[in-house]
Amino acid sequence: MEHWKRTIERANRCFAEGELVDAREHYLQALALAQVLFERWSDADEAVAACVISHHNLADVHLRLNQPEESVEYLCSIHQRLLQTVQNPRLKPELREAALRQSSKTYVELLNFISEHGEYPRSDLLLKRNVTQSSHAFSTVSGQPSGVH
Repeated sequence: MEHWKRTIERANRCFAEGELVDAREHYLQALALAQVLFERWSDADEAVAACVISHHNLADVHLRLNQPEESVEYLCSIHQRLLQTVQNPRLKPELREAALRQSSKTYVELLNFISEHGEYPRSDLLLKRNVTQSSHAFSTVSGQPSGVH
């Protein structure tokens, strides 16, 4: 976790200084660390948060680079990863529950992006699929049948 934090801090400094290509490289390193350690981190909330932060920071840097298509790919990728995590019965319940909690944030980020920058094919497909997956994901983690919300 400490290595991931230092990498994110280095990337954030580059981003703040306008060194966007360097920031992207550090964010990519942080994302690689978060993905490798995703199922191994002792704290499930930290594991999921590191993955979400890494993806969202990459989306931000690509927006600053005027690359909205790349940005939406990162937003869609993390949202889809969380939905898959929630539905994966072989993963620890703590990790699945943390993914469920964070998926509401990734969903909101995706909606905010679309409201500002428009829809893209992947976001459109993911959001249409999200409607059915979200209700299934809730019932999968909670063990309760899903109902009207």
